Amino acid sequence: MFVILRKMVIKAGNEDKVIAKFSSEGLVEQREGFIDISILEEKTRKDEKEIVLLIRWESEDHWKAWEKSEAHIAGHKANLGKPKPDYILSSEAKKYHVQAIKKHRSAEKTPLIEEN
Repeated sequence: MFVILRKMVIKAGNEDKVIAKFSSEGLVEQREGFIDISILEEKTRKDEKEIVLLIRWESEDHWKAWEKSEAHIAGHKANLGKPKPDYILSSEAKKYHVQAIKKHRSAEKTPLIEEN
């Protein structure tokens, strides 16, 4: 499994905009290898919120195929030249290869990702 962890610090009061953008239906969930997106929120200061996206893919190759896809590129081209929203104070992304997953012992015995 491959995970993208994207962290954004935003001005408080704008979290609904970010959450709506990443939780609404889009093209990514139609992509082969896409598993899911978890959206996390934490109040970091009185006037700021931290939003973290945990985006899970079956493999790095599946994620790369999405990044290079016409649909993904077209979405970025549509925003080319537009300023980023002023409520986004900072943003960073990191990529990880999942090495292990530990589940509650009562969880199903089947693996999260089926081996080929």
